[in-house]
Amino acid sequence: MSVRMSARMFAPVPLTVACIASVLVLLAVDRLGSQVWRAAAKMAASTFFVLIAVSLGAHASTYGQFILAALLLGWLGDALLLSRAPKAFMGGLAVFLLSHVLFAAAFLSGGLSGVLSGALSVPAMGAAGVLAAVFGTFVLRWLLPHTPGDFKGPVSAYVLVILGMCVAAAGHAFGSQRWAVLVGALLFALSDISVARDRFVRPGHVNRLWGWPSYFLAQVVLAWTVAGSHGSA
Repeated sequence: MSVRMSARMFAPVPLTVACIASVLVLLAVDRLGSQVWRAAAKMAASTFFVLIAVSLGAHASTYGQFILAALLLGWLGDALLLSRAPKAFMGGLAVFLLSHVLFAAAFLSGGLSGVLSGALSVPAMGAAGVLAAVFGTFVLRWLLPHTPGDFKGPVSAYVLVILGMCVAAAGHAFGSQRWAVLVGALLFALSDISVARDRFVRPGHVNRLWGWPSYFLAQVVLAWTVAGSHGSA
């Protein structure tokens, strides 16, 4: 039996519940300092959000295929970030950057076609672009003084890419009225702030206490958007 056929045996709702449960376990074992259980719980949660997209038929649309590829890269990034070694972190940064590019490609592949959609999405992306520029400037002014020299360039590029993903999500949301896309993108951006704070500014469990729930919720929300994509792109 193929991996795809096995995944289809599970409904997306139980997979969502399993993902949430794994995140709760992750937060608990992280507090206790158990590295083995921390890794197991984190990768279980990541596996579940990938399976949600598969169970919803991600392969059936261009949008879904982009989302699934982005989620798979998120799974890989989560594995890399289990280590705090600089090379592992840089690898995770690169993988998640590409994941954001694929999410943006998904958002641009659907929800922007048609006269009415274009009339709504183009101004929305323009306004979102202005807000993203202001927010990005604030974040970089806060973060870069704490960032080692060899990380400044990659971190700056990462901030630009994730904000671009949020702008694309805004265009998709206004063009298609699929607001979950924008919610997922913004939650993802929020979770990355916790990662940056934990890595460069002030490490601690408190960062993960809000960062991991926002991250995994973002992935689950974006995985669920596949359900409304069939026949659109």
